Amino acid sequence: MWVVKLGGSLTADPLLPQWLALLAQLGGGRVTVVCGGGRFADEVRHAQALWQFDDVAAHNMAVLAMAQNAYMAQSLNPQLQLASTENEIRRVLHGGHAAVWLPMEWMRTQADALANWDVTADSMAVHLARQLNAERLVMVKSCAIDGSATLAKLSQEGVLDRRFAAIAAGAAFPISIVHKSALDSVRSLLIGTAGQMDMH
Repeated sequence: MWVVKLGGSLTADPLLPQWLALLAQLGGGRVTVVCGGGRFADEVRHAQALWQFDDVAAHNMAVLAMAQNAYMAQSLNPQLQLASTENEIRRVLHGGHAAVWLPMEWMRTQADALANWDVTADSMAVHLARQLNAERLVMVKSCAIDGSATLAKLSQEGVLDRRFAAIAAGAAFPISIVHKSALDSVRSLLIGTAGQMDMH
């Protein structure tokens, strides 16, 4: 089972339907999609900068931003099925579909170490992959990616969130960081014909 995180910037990108089609068609029964917050999360950042409300509220609003993009993804490709919990995800996968995660379990009522902007959908995807005992985590990004860079360097450069490298340390699954143009590479990997991708 794979977790594939689609960067928030993809939610306004013409490639989005192609990614959703690929994951729905070849990921049925084995792929869970995590959607970044994208423009909705950017609006949360702007609102917090304006009104200075606390990080718990901002965190919950950012989780809802991810949920909005999940609803959009499922509407764009109804082959995908929404799922909130581990049991719901497994039910969707066992039914032969690809799942789109609604991260409502990440809502918080009080501050903790994960309720801040150092942790985004990137790190949440690692947590989900661990929870599901995933075989692979694929992070799809819009920015240029240095294939030789470590996760720590990619975190420092802002390609991944600031906590990603620490949270991903010791993961039992390979983590692939790919550019949004890598549709063919991921397609080949899904059908089992690919060579080695950039692994971290």
